Amino acid sequence: MKFKNLHQFLRQEVNRGELGTELAKLIVDISISGKLLDAQIKKYAFSKSIINSSTNVHGEKQHQLDIMAHDIFLNTLKDGRVCSYLISEEYKEILELDPIPNQSIFTVCIDPLDGSSNIDVNVSVGSIFSIYVQDKPASKNSLSLKSGRNQCCGGYLIYGPVTMFIFTYGKQVFGFTLNSELGEFVLTHDNIKLSKEGYTYSVNEGNLNEFPGQVKEYLKFCKHHDQENMLPYKSRYIGSMVADIHRTLFHGGIFLYPSTALFPNGKLRLIYECNPIALIIERAGGLAIDGMRPVLDIPIMSSHQKVPFIAGSYNMVKKVLHLYKNASIDNHLFYSC
Repeated sequence: MKFKNLHQFLRQEVNRGELGTELAKLIVDISISGKLLDAQIKKYAFSKSIINSSTNVHGEKQHQLDIMAHDIFLNTLKDGRVCSYLISEEYKEILELDPIPNQSIFTVCIDPLDGSSNIDVNVSVGSIFSIYVQDKPASKNSLSLKSGRNQCCGGYLIYGPVTMFIFTYGKQVFGFTLNSELGEFVLTHDNIKLSKEGYTYSVNEGNLNEFPGQVKEYLKFCKHHDQENMLPYKSRYIGSMVADIHRTLFHGGIFLYPSTALFPNGKLRLIYECNPIALIIERAGGLAIDGMRPVLDIPIMSSHQKVPFIAGSYNMVKKVLHLYKNASIDNHLFYSC
């Protein structure tokens, strides 16, 4: 593959008419935030002061690096003056920014630092983002995002042995790797495709007794011995969503974060976790559902809405969907949307 950095790639896409200049600028701003955050993670990952936890607006554990990540994205998007609204996991309210007048109205939804609870043991963490464009002015209290189908771009950054920037717009998924010597994201994966079949499953089985019956049935199938169909599948669970999804995207498999008795509506956030990942998974040829329907078809009702989430290789997720569809509604244990 010919060397091409992010700026060269985006300029080419703009010249081809595949990408608007404003969206290209917004993608660059997010990439800058990723490079800044990558440097801070490497600097502070094992500092006791920076990984000390408090409680965020959702009543969940929050590290100082979570706050730092939020501030980095907020300040970079402010300076870029393309983004009109920012919805962040670390902030309860919708933030209204100050874009350049008379341009498209962009809303960025972001989980600034996914997996931060694992950072002190050197597990890969990431940032997940979604971008929507609106054709008319809105207020911060009346954003008409509709559903994940309306995203114009979705992606994530993963901070691991190397830092990667995965995003999609149009019909393809692209992967860029940060070259630390150049300080540039370089195109390393063009038109990423997810295999239709996989042989690993990723789920927190500590919650097995709390899962819906359909998920229990699927996990039982995953452990069934059938050498001809390469069963049982291998269990692979990191506990950092970005890391688990990244492995699934490149190696195939299935990721499950279903509803439970304690969290009947699921635990992952729709607009800044599930929707962007679902967009990537679908455009790579996979499937992402909440159990009964595609995640991208779920109406957006609130900024921090939660949903069950099952995503990965098409045929694997399709089997889970069939288990839900074929079961009596009375057996949809804990399922609620």
